[in-house]
Amino acid sequence: MFGDSFFNKVEKKTNVDKATIMSLASKVQHSNMQDEGVLRDLIKEIGQIAGKEVSEEKTEKIINAIVQDKVPKDLDKML
Repeated sequence: MFGDSFFNKVEKKTNVDKATIMSLASKVQHSNMQDEGVLRDLIKEIGQIAGKEVSEEKTEKIINAIVQDKVPKDLDKML
């Protein structure tokens, strides 16, 4: 699905390696993305991996975007 160039771009921008990305992708794939508790846990975990604290306000915005299906489908173009 994604080539090495995608992972190289992500790693360069975030310092997060391919194995960690794949692990997170697996969690996302097997999670109920309409469950706010699950989303909060994922957002918190991603913030910790990236070394960034995610405010409650930003968490709410992310959850609302996901629940309302307003997340871009082509992540490669976001990088």
